[in-house]
Amino acid sequence: MRHLSVLVLSIFFVQLSFSQINELGLYLGGSNFIGDVGATDYISPNQLAIGGIYKWNRSRRHSYRASLIFTTLEGIDINSDDPRRIQRGYEFSSNIMEASIGMEFTFTEFNLHSERKISTPYLHTGITVAKHDNHYFLNGVQTQENTSSWAYGIPMTLGFKTTFIDNIVLGIEIGARYTFSDELDGSIPDAKWRPEYRFGNINNNDWYMFSGITLTYTFGENPCYCVNE
Repeated sequence: MRHLSVLVLSIFFVQLSFSQINELGLYLGGSNFIGDVGATDYISPNQLAIGGIYKWNRSRRHSYRASLIFTTLEGIDINSDDPRRIQRGYEFSSNIMEASIGMEFTFTEFNLHSERKISTPYLHTGITVAKHDNHYFLNGVQTQENTSSWAYGIPMTLGFKTTFIDNIVLGIEIGARYTFSDELDGSIPDAKWRPEYRFGNINNNDWYMFSGITLTYTFGENPCYCVNE
């Protein structure tokens, strides 16, 4: 019985070692901010977003995904449709670095070792953490605090991907980030001794969007889920 258990475990780990296929590549697109400063358009990229992405395809239908993306979040009141914001005239710009880890689920089977061209829509979610500079508004002007904070959030991404050329996968996606912070635009300053500088809706946290493409190179052993094909 002991030898049988060892054999079963050995087979399991051997299969696991050959069950992965990797994707490594680039993310390129744009970002826009949704909060207490600037326009509230959901999909309106106004700043460059660039980074790297890695996927470990565990099966034909799901993969583990990690990314690191750099962008600048920008909000300009005069670009808003709200007359009150236009009259207020605030604007801010903040560099962020976002790290994300999560899972990607495809609508149909996505077998990277298929000899034919394959495509599928997909969903992605997980957890994000974005490092951003802290600031507040003094007499209507963005003022830096010379400190930074981490904003945790939940990504919600809808995309479409297809095999492009040999070992290359092209993806197009739109992703919303709901954060557990209201500090990104400076409406709730990080410094607790500045409550007089708070403004906007303190009950709504900040959002930001990424809209772009992914271009990944696939490599790794033929996964075990391809054996029967």
